[in-house]
Amino acid sequence: MVATPIGNLEDFSPRAAAVLSGVDLVAAEDTRHSRPLLRHFGINTPLTAVHEHNEREVMDGLLTRLQEGQSIALISDAGTPLISDPGFPLVRECHRRGIKVSPIPGPSATVCALSVAGMPTDRFVFEGFLPAKSAARRARLKQLQRESRTLVFYESGHRIMETLQDMREELGDERPALLARELTKLYETLMGDSLAGLLQAIEKDPMQRKGEMVLLVEGIKEEEISGRAAEVERILGILLEELPVKQAATLTARITGEKKNAIYKQALAIKEGAEE
Repeated sequence: MVATPIGNLEDFSPRAAAVLSGVDLVAAEDTRHSRPLLRHFGINTPLTAVHEHNEREVMDGLLTRLQEGQSIALISDAGTPLISDPGFPLVRECHRRGIKVSPIPGPSATVCALSVAGMPTDRFVFEGFLPAKSAARRARLKQLQRESRTLVFYESGHRIMETLQDMREELGDERPALLARELTKLYETLMGDSLAGLLQAIEKDPMQRKGEMVLLVEGIKEEEISGRAAEVERILGILLEELPVKQAATLTARITGEKKNAIYKQALAIKEGAEE
């Protein structure tokens, strides 16, 4: 597994170049993209394509070559392989068959962005690309509302505005965020603000909607979680004074955005406690 530059070619390690020169075959996500990289470093190893549309079709042939004693390097278009890129089924099958898999470390857009974000990095969660459609995207973001770890997303330029708008709706206007765009490249930019402020800045500057993007969002603070729990309990208590348990739980979930099943269990416990 060989990491390649995410932009700046000087980030390509001598070890990575030596490995790609020494293997029997380089399996690349897009040979049209990777061939210029190899040519730049004078690497003449044969290339084959392994991408999301043909991965399972070509996997048997690659495994056969490996079991015959050949060596294969897997690279993605940029950065460390398998991070939101193809290759997982191949690596898993290599492990199952006892074929040695070795990492040749190097650039990763996720780690690069985290290192400069000014957000907690002791605990973070990588979410990759959110769903393309708004309804599914908002449903996923709703599940992350109470996540306390730093959230890391990849996003494309043509969807960044819609994604930020959905994040505002589900995570709140004031949630701190950072957009790391075109990392290590000529037009690298880092924009930190609240979700609302970030959206406003990108609306004003169309250039910030172009290129490769990593979007980081700070996790919810523990005191906010406690405050939300107290607010849910307050609203639920008021509604239970006037409404049946199921209806009170449903309305509380709609008002607070919390999960209905959890609130229903909480309502039953409140009712049972009141009756004792």
